[in-house]
Amino acid sequence: MIRIEVDMDKCQHYGQCCFEAEDVFALDADGKLQYVAEVSDDRKAAVESAADVCPMQAITITAS
Repeated sequence: MIRIEVDMDKCQHYGQCCFEAEDVFALDADGKLQYVAEVSDDRKAAVESAADVCPMQAITITAS
Protein backbone atom coordinates (compact mmCIF):
# COMPACT_ATOMS: atom_id res chain seq x y z
CA MET A 1 0.00 0.00 0.00
CA ILE A 2 1.01 3.58 -0.61
CA ARG A 3 0.33 6.24 1.99
CA ILE A 4 -0.45 9.76 0.77
CA GLU A 5 -0.18 12.92 2.81
CA VAL A 6 -0.96 16.43 1.65
CA ASP A 7 0.36 19.39 3.61
CA MET A 8 -2.80 21.46 3.60
CA ASP A 9 -0.80 24.50 4.78
CA LYS A 10 1.16 24.34 1.50
CA CYS A 11 -1.68 23.19 -0.78
CA GLN A 12 -3.24 26.01 -2.77
CA HIS A 13 -5.94 23.76 -4.33
CA TYR A 14 -4.73 24.22 -7.91
CA GLY A 15 -5.93 20.69 -8.71
CA GLN A 16 -3.04 19.65 -10.94
CA CYS A 17 -2.83 16.38 -9.01
CA CYS A 18 -6.43 15.62 -10.01
CA PHE A 19 -5.41 15.36 -13.67
CA GLU A 20 -2.76 12.74 -12.87
CA ALA A 21 -4.77 10.57 -10.46
CA GLU A 22 -8.44 11.52 -10.56
CA ASP A 23 -9.41 8.46 -8.53
CA VAL A 24 -7.15 9.63 -5.69
CA PHE A 25 -7.37 13.43 -5.75
CA ALA A 26 -10.42 15.64 -6.33
CA LEU A 27 -11.58 19.17 -5.71
CA ASP A 28 -14.87 19.37 -3.79
CA ALA A 29 -17.75 21.76 -4.47
CA ASP A 30 -15.92 24.48 -2.52
CA GLY A 31 -12.72 23.99 -4.54
CA LYS A 32 -10.87 22.33 -1.67
CA LEU A 33 -8.70 19.29 -2.24
CA GLN A 34 -9.96 15.92 -1.05
CA TYR A 35 -7.84 12.79 -1.37
CA VAL A 36 -7.63 9.11 -0.52
CA ALA A 37 -4.96 8.62 2.15
CA GLU A 38 -3.98 5.08 1.15
CA VAL A 39 -4.00 3.37 -2.23
CA SER A 40 -2.78 0.08 -3.66
CA ASP A 41 0.71 -0.26 -5.10
CA ASP A 42 -0.62 -0.39 -8.66
CA ARG A 43 -1.47 3.35 -8.39
CA LYS A 44 2.13 4.27 -7.53
CA ALA A 45 3.04 5.74 -10.93
CA ALA A 46 -0.06 7.95 -11.05
CA VAL A 47 0.38 9.15 -7.47
CA GLU A 48 4.07 9.90 -8.06
CA SER A 49 3.11 11.90 -11.16
CA ALA A 50 0.53 13.80 -9.12
CA ALA A 51 3.16 14.65 -6.50
CA ASP A 52 5.60 15.75 -9.22
CA VAL A 53 3.14 18.16 -10.87
CA CYS A 54 2.03 19.79 -7.62
CA PRO A 55 3.22 23.41 -7.94
CA MET A 56 3.48 23.73 -4.17
CA GLN A 57 5.13 20.30 -3.67
CA ALA A 58 2.57 19.61 -0.94
CA ILE A 59 2.16 15.86 -1.61
CA THR A 60 4.26 13.25 0.16
CA ILE A 61 4.02 9.55 -0.62
CA THR A 62 5.44 6.66 1.38
CA ALA A 63 5.18 2.90 1.19
CA SER A 64 3.22 1.49 4.09
